[in-house]
Amino acid sequence: MNCEKCQDLLSDFLDGALSTEDRRMLSAHLEECLSCVGAHDDLDSILSVCRDCRGEYDAPPNEKALWLRIRNIIESEQSASPAAGANSATGAQPLSWWARWVNRSWELSLPQLSAAVAAIVIAVSLGTAFSVGRMQNFSAPSVRSNELVSNSPKAGTPTVQLTVDDRVRHQQMEIDYWNKRIQQQMVSWSPQTRDSFKRNLTVIDQAVADSRNQLLVDPHDEVSEEMLNSALNEKMQLLREFSDL
Repeated sequence: MNCEKCQDLLSDFLDGALSTEDRRMLSAHLEECLSCVGAHDDLDSILSVCRDCRGEYDAPPNEKALWLRIRNIIESEQSASPAAGANSATGAQPLSWWARWVNRSWELSLPQLSAAVAAIVIAVSLGTAFSVGRMQNFSAPSVRSNELVSNSPKAGTPTVQLTVDDRVRHQQMEIDYWNKRIQQQMVSWSPQTRDSFKRNLTVIDQAVADSRNQLLVDPHDEVSEEMLNSALNEKMQLLREFSDL
């Protein structure tokens, strides 16, 4: 079943007017298509409001025309999303590779999304191993200096941690704000939306943790600092987008 036919049948699906075979095919399609899940959730929310407010307002003169208008608005928003993405890609600054991955991951099927998450975890592990190998190739004086630092009293560790926290203090405050918004909105999400959010957030949090750990080892590592800033910015973008759902 394609997306067009699925969205044509959503109203009958929610009203329980579909045949057993059509209901089975539509349910299978919803398990794989996040776009149609979003349309299903939107229409379900509209129907829920109508049921809750039944009798409070006068019926419109032409109910069929009203529902047709609502459906046209939903379809126009969905068709406008790819065009808006193309315009932003040409007019705005280029997105980072992490932003492109996060944006694309929401369009994947569940098996593809699982494979993408596994690939990111492997890439992060390889990046960490490369950084450790580069540190081990420093000259002998640098190695001895690092050994002295690692063998120094642990009282110095909070100073390094405080330095890292100071660098991201502003970003962390904004993340805390959006986290509170997400906690309020999450109760109204569908299970598919909640799972998609948690998977993407887990990958970003892992990247943040790896970058912070690397900065604890080498506070002057510019690559790790840039990766940390990029991961935090992507986390803020993810929270902002999901807070509007």
